[in-house]
This record gives sequence, structure tokens and C-alpha cells, in this order.
Amino acid sequence: MKVKVVNRSKHALPHYATAASAGMDLRANLDAPLRMAPLQRLMVPTGLFIELPAGYEAQIRPRSGLAAKKGITVANAPGTIDADYRGEIKVILVNLSDRTHEIADGERIAQMVVARHETIDWLEVEELSESERGPGGFGHTGSR
Repeated sequence: MKVKVVNRSKHALPHYATAASAGMDLRANLDAPLRMAPLQRLMVPTGLFIELPAGYEAQIRPRSGLAAKKGITVANAPGTIDADYRGEIKVILVNLSDRTHEIADGERIAQMVVARHETIDWLEVEELSESERGPGGFGHTGSR
């Protein structure tokens, strides 16, 4: 699939690290490092603008290593970029650690997965069909 992109960053376009990778790393596009205090949220610019085809979205997800090692994650994970959005991709990061974290220009801060989605039309009914689970809530199926 071809996706139009405008790259106003100082960095190469995101790419897949391996042939089987689902996501591409997004890099911070900064003039100076950003410092994130514990529990602070920041919108980090990438310098990228995309035009997705209708029926697709870009999902912005945390990088597992950054989350596990540093406590830095995407606040609205997964963030969604709709096909009709034309603004700069910015990543909403949050520092869940107890230490200040510095984000450097070019640092890999998140990953982006492009996925197809459906658009639905509601069909209002008076009741739903039965299922094995029924109305059981969270944890209803047990822990084993």
C-alpha cells in the first residue's frame, strides 16, 4: 500500500525493522532535548504528516523497551490517526517512572501500525442473541 507522507523532520522516514514487523518506529523531532518529570505528559513532535486512504487508521503504540526499561509510554495507547487528519503526528508520552527522563532529538519514542478498519451502521433491535458468555463482565471467565 502506498501512503503519501510529508517529512519535515531531520530524520529518515519510519521503516519496518524486519520483514515481519507490524510497526515502524517514530522518532522525536526536536530542536532541543525535552525533560519529562515523573507523571508528566508531553506531546512530542515527529515532523511527519500523512494521508491515509479511507478505511485505514494509524495506531500509535508504546515501544516495549522504553516502557519496560524507562517507564515511558503512550498516554492514549493506542492513539488513533484518522484517514482525514492532515496535521503533524505528535505522540502523547507519559513518564510513569519515579525519575526524570530526557527525550533526545531522533530518539525512537513510539511505533506506528497502519490497520484497516470497518465503518458500521447501527441496527437498532429490542434484544441481542444469546452467547455462551452472556452478560458476564470483566473476569467472568475466570483466571485459568
